Amino acid sequence: MSDVIKLLPDSVANQIAAGEVIQRPSSVIKELVENAIDAEATKVQIVVIEAGKDSIQVVDNGKGMSDTDARLAFERHATSKISDANDLFALQTKGFRGEALPSIAAVAQVELKTKQRDAEVGSALIIEGGVVKEQNMSSCPVGANFIVRNLFYNIPARRKFLKSNQTELNNIFSEFERIALAHPEVEFEFYSGKNLLQSLPHGNFKQRILNLFGKKLESQLIPIKVDTDIVKISGFVGSPKSAKKKGAHQFFFVNNRYMRHPYFNKAVQSAFERLIPDGEQVSYFIKLQVDPAQIDVNIHPSKTEIKFQEENAIWPILLAAVRESLGKHDAIPTIDFDTANRPNIPTFTGDFSQIKMPEISINPNFNPFDSPSKPKSDAATSYNSCGVARKSNVDGWMGAYDELFAGVAKGENTTVPESPTLYDELPLEEKLVWNKEDAKYIQYLGRFIVTNSSAGLLIIDQQRAHVRVLYEDFMRRLEDRKGISQGLLFPQILQLPLSAAQVLESIEDELRSVGFDLSPLGGGSFSILGIPAGTEGLDHVQVLQDMVEDAQQGQVSVKEQVCHLIALSLSKRAAMPIGQYLSDTEMEDLVQRLYLSQNPNYTPDGHLVLSTLEVCAIEKMFAN
Repeated sequence: MSDVIKLLPDSVANQIAAGEVIQRPSSVIKELVENAIDAEATKVQIVVIEAGKDSIQVVDNGKGMSDTDARLAFERHATSKISDANDLFALQTKGFRGEALPSIAAVAQVELKTKQRDAEVGSALIIEGGVVKEQNMSSCPVGANFIVRNLFYNIPARRKFLKSNQTELNNIFSEFERIALAHPEVEFEFYSGKNLLQSLPHGNFKQRILNLFGKKLESQLIPIKVDTDIVKISGFVGSPKSAKKKGAHQFFFVNNRYMRHPYFNKAVQSAFERLIPDGEQVSYFIKLQVDPAQIDVNIHPSKTEIKFQEENAIWPILLAAVRESLGKHDAIPTIDFDTANRPNIPTFTGDFSQIKMPEISINPNFNPFDSPSKPKSDAATSYNSCGVARKSNVDGWMGAYDELFAGVAKGENTTVPESPTLYDELPLEEKLVWNKEDAKYIQYLGRFIVTNSSAGLLIIDQQRAHVRVLYEDFMRRLEDRKGISQGLLFPQILQLPLSAAQVLESIEDELRSVGFDLSPLGGGSFSILGIPAGTEGLDHVQVLQDMVEDAQQGQVSVKEQVCHLIALSLSKRAAMPIGQYLSDTEMEDLVQRLYLSQNPNYTPDGHLVLSTLEVCAIEKMFAN
C-alpha cells in the first residue's frame, strides 16, 4: 500500500492555525494592541472601516522593529517575549506564543511600517496570504503602524460567517474596553472611519472606568484593597443599590491581563448575598496581582482562561475583601419601612389617668365536660368578629339539628333538599358566557382578575395582560410610524458606553417612530427631549439603557427584531405594577382589550396570561 500521511503545506497549516487565534476582526484588534503595549507604547490609535471587515489599522509609539525583526515577526513561533520553557512561568508580557502576526498574515493582506528610536529610517513590509510581497525602507515615525485589509479574503467560507457590522463592532468594543481598563496608563484613540468614537487620556484606574462607562458610575463605586502574601487585590465593586438583572460591567484582571473566572465571580456574588435581590448582579472592576509562577495562562490561544495554583486560598480572601469594603463604606442598606399606604391612625390626646387596666372575668364553676344546656332565651346570642351581639333564629348550633330530628320523631315527611343540577345538564343558554353584559369581575391578591366564561372561571394575570395590550399598541405605532411624542420640560441626559452608544444610534429611527426624541451630545451622551405618550412616570434613562442592552443581545440588523425589542421593553416598563388596585370599569376595559389582541393567551416573551378553571374541575372538588 502507498503512504497516506502527508505533510501539509505551510500556507494550509497557517490557515488552520489562524482559525484558533483569529476568529473575527476583534481578534486582530486584541493581538495588535497587546503587541503595542508589550512594545512599551504610551499611545495607541485604532481605526476600523466597515467594522474591521474592510480595514483595521493600529498605530503605536512603541519601540518599533528593525528590518530583520519586521520580517521575522511574521514567521510562526518567532517571538521576543520568551527564550525557553522556563520563561512561561515568569511571564510579564501579553503575548508569548509567536502565533498572532503569522495567523493574521495568513488570512489577510497586511502592511507594516515600523521604525526604532535610534534608526534613521524605518522598514515597510507587505504580506498577502502569508507570502511576503515587498519589503523596502520607509520614512515613518517611531513605533509600528499595522494595516490589515480584507480579513479572510482567501477563505470566503470563513468571511461569509462574519456577523453584521454592528455585531462585529460590538465585539471590537468589548476587546477595546478590556485592554483599555487593564492599562489606564496608556492613551487610546478609537476611530470608526473618520469619526472619533472614543478618546481615553492616560490616568488612574478609576478615571479610566468613568471615561469608558460614564460619570454616573462614580457614586456607585466602592473601592477594595487587600495585600496578602498570596494575592494583592485592588479595584472597585458596585454598591448594592446599583444591582440590576442584566448589563452589569464585570471585569477581572490578573497581572494586568483580562480573564474570565466563574469561580471568583461566585466569590463576589456571595459577598452581596441578602443585600441584592435574587437574579440581580453588581458591576465590579477587580485587579489581582500574583506571582507569575503561580498561574498558567498557556491554556487557550485567547489567553482569557487562567489557572491559579492557589485558587482555593484566593477565593475566601476575595470574599472577605469585598465584604470588608461594603462594611467600611456603609453599603449595607438600612431597614426602610414602606409608609405609602399605611392607615391614618390618630394620636390619643385624652387623659391617660382615665384609662383602666383590662379585667378578666372567670367562672370558677365552669366544667367543659358538662352537657351543654340550652339558653333560656328563645334565640341564641352570639358575637361577630367586631364584638357586636347578634341572635340566631335557632337555639344554638344544636338547634338546627333538633328541629330536623324532632320532625322525624313525629313521623313528619322531612326530606333533604335535592342536589343541584350538574353544569353539563344545564341548557346552553343557561351556561356561563363571557361577554360585556354578563361578566362579573373580582380582583384577587391585587394581581389576578377573576371572571366567568363559557368554560368556567377565567383567571387573568393583570400585569401580563397589560404587557400584551401595550405591546401591540407600541407595535402598531412602530409599523405606522405615528408614535406620539410627549415633550419634556426639563430634558434628561443619557450617558452610554461606547459600544452601547453605537447600538442606540443604529436603532434611533425606530425609537423616534415610537415617540422618543433624542439629541446626540457626543461622547456617548444623549439628551432626551421627548418620550412616548403614555409612558409618563417611568425612568426613561433606565428604560433606554435596558432597551439598548436588549438590542445588543438581539439581531439588531433585522428591523422586525428591533421593533419587537423596543415594543417589548416599553410595554414591560409601562405596564401596571403587581398589586395595583383596579376598579370594575378598569378591569372590564383591560379584559376587553386583551381579547381584541392577536394572542391573548401569552405575553410577547412567552409567559402565560390567562388560565381557565373548568366547571368539571370545580365539580370534582365537591364530588364527595
